[in-house]
Amino acid sequence: MGRGGGGAGAVAGGAAAGRGAAAHPGGQRGGDTVPARGGRAQRGHGGRVVTGRIEGLLLGLAAGDAAGWPAARHRAARMPEWTRRLTRELDTFAEQNATTTLPVPIALNQPPEPLRLGPSDDAEWAAFAAEAVLRAGDDVLGDLSRDRRIRAAIDLTWTAVASEVAAAAERAPEIESAVLPLRARISVRAGLGNLAAGLRPPATGHDNPHYFDDAACVRACVLAVAHPGDPARAAGLAEFDARYTQDGDGVHGARAMAAALATALSGASADACVAAALDELPEGTEIGRNARHALALVTATDTAFALVPLLEHQIVDHVYSYGIAAAETVPVALALTLAAAGRIAEAVPAAACLSRVADSAPALAGALCGALGGGESVPEAWRQSCRTLSGCALPRLTGTDLVELAGLLEATQRTRAEG
Repeated sequence: MGRGGGGAGAVAGGAAAGRGAAAHPGGQRGGDTVPARGGRAQRGHGGRVVTGRIEGLLLGLAAGDAAGWPAARHRAARMPEWTRRLTRELDTFAEQNATTTLPVPIALNQPPEPLRLGPSDDAEWAAFAAEAVLRAGDDVLGDLSRDRRIRAAIDLTWTAVASEVAAAAERAPEIESAVLPLRARISVRAGLGNLAAGLRPPATGHDNPHYFDDAACVRACVLAVAHPGDPARAAGLAEFDARYTQDGDGVHGARAMAAALATALSGASADACVAAALDELPEGTEIGRNARHALALVTATDTAFALVPLLEHQIVDHVYSYGIAAAETVPVALALTLAAAGRIAEAVPAAACLSRVADSAPALAGALCGALGGGESVPEAWRQSCRTLSGCALPRLTGTDLVELAGLLEATQRTRAEG
């Protein structure tokens, strides 16, 4: 896989310097120390002790997922179908009658719990990726090397879901109309359909109408946990997973997010994380060009919020039907993380302001900032609202506690180090 070239560090460092921050060799600032693993207490900026980077990653991703306006629509899937139908009818009424009072997801006489603030599809598919990391410790895979176990676990995880798709397809006239026990992006649904039809990666991601979307980027954030401090290996693992559902920029974006998160889990700075991501984004690609442009815009602003209009007008596309292209969401997440100096309370709200990419850009920014700041960087109210999955996309994950999941992932790293 081609790399972005030797100028990556200069771009990220220059953006930081343009805001008055000094660039540091290797992206390290004074007081930083690089730990052995991604989840234990570590020294952060200015000597501050940072704990629970894996926990911060998961909670930050979930908080960003919840902050975007699409989360309410995803969570509404747990409401009776007639409530969603009524919302569509009200939207049609507003269009036909030129009213500016727009409908929102409604509960009416139903319990409103599904519509309350909380994570949705991104957090659940991130947990899906975490299952593969945990599954790598199964005894059945014990004779393989660590890397081969993780890749085998990823394949087993995808194959198991594809078998459910195949079973559903047998009961439907065509795969596209099959009623699946999950909700997923177009790229994931198409990839699963390809697997069910007998295709294998990379064909499952290449022969895919949404090969370019960012579904694998969300999964890549969690897969980075397998290789904290090793962005190259994390990127390679993310690509292995991404090939099930993506191609082109969809794969580049996954590699970039994995590299950034692996760097963050090692205790490096936001500048170093962005530089690691840029190393995985070839300059001749749309995602590579957009990322470098977005980071150059950081130098013209003082805050993440001030960056929003520039990203909206110069990076975000307003032509296509869906705002999920990795070529947009990954550059936005990287730029806002850099502009916010890794502070989740600044990066996530700014990302949520970009309505076109609010389905995943806030989650990607939240994952990176959460890993940089650790679990304590996520405000307590957000932590309590976002730690439990509702099962709106993957019903079998209903009730999953992300703090407990982070503890399990951290335990795999301890076992790996002690082994």
